[in-house]
Amino acid sequence: MAAKFAQEMIILVIIASMFAVSMANKDWSFGSNNTDWWSRFGNHHNATHQQPKKIVVGGSEHWHFGYNYTGWAIKNAPFYVNDTLVFKYDAPNATTFPHSVYMFQNFWSFLKCDLKRAKKLSNPTQGGGEGFKFVLKRWQPHYFACGERNGFHCNNGTMKFSVMPMLRPFSQWP
Repeated sequence: MAAKFAQEMIILVIIASMFAVSMANKDWSFGSNNTDWWSRFGNHHNATHQQPKKIVVGGSEHWHFGYNYTGWAIKNAPFYVNDTLVFKYDAPNATTFPHSVYMFQNFWSFLKCDLKRAKKLSNPTQGGGEGFKFVLKRWQPHYFACGERNGFHCNNGTMKFSVMPMLRPFSQWP
């Protein structure tokens, strides 16, 4: 029972940390001289806060072996519901390793890189061109990893990351 409580506490700390990191990067603009609620939180018609973004996983590095995607996710947070993650990677050839995208159901499967409990979202040929696109449709943690080479790319700890999409502030008013 103590072990289960410890596991639950670890999950709670991780989720709270993900929330804190995503909110720390937010510019809430509380220092300005806004004297009423509407001017502070109302519809500012700022499309950058309201439109979902397309985010290339890894930025200019794309999706490849040897890059720290956990660090990338922390630096590029926050992510929002309805943002699209774009996984771009080369099709397998003589000079590159094949890659894929798997999504894990829970933190423990992600931590262990348990591919049997993961869902394959894209195969090694789907990352070319415009890349494979995944929309963050739910307000829940999403756990991603490469499952190629029997999970080696995931198990070494670099080709895996998680995001917790936030609800968008300043949503469109009627």
